[in-house]
Amino acid sequence: MNTNEKTNSVDAKHAAKTPIEASQIKADTKVMCSQDGQLGVVEAMDGKNSVKLKKDAKGVSHFIPLNWVTRVDDTIHLDRPGAQAMREWTTAPHS
Repeated sequence: MNTNEKTNSVDAKHAAKTPIEASQIKADTKVMCSQDGQLGVVEAMDGKNSVKLKKDAKGVSHFIPLNWVTRVDDTIHLDRPGAQAMREWTTAPHS
């Protein structure tokens, strides 16, 4: 690996994350964890910082902070594995 390749590799790892806007989050979009497992489906944005997921099998809605979202295309991609996300999500909106 030459010096330029090393620099580009380091730059890619430390590149600033482009902020995701609340307007990019749409209802009925699948939410995928960093391991490509489906975590849920968007019900709606709740304010500017919370993504409300549709109710799970137990009838509970969960909220994830918008800053977990790394990318939006036909799905919403999160920055963490599913098990971690499920430990950290909440049942109330984030402020």
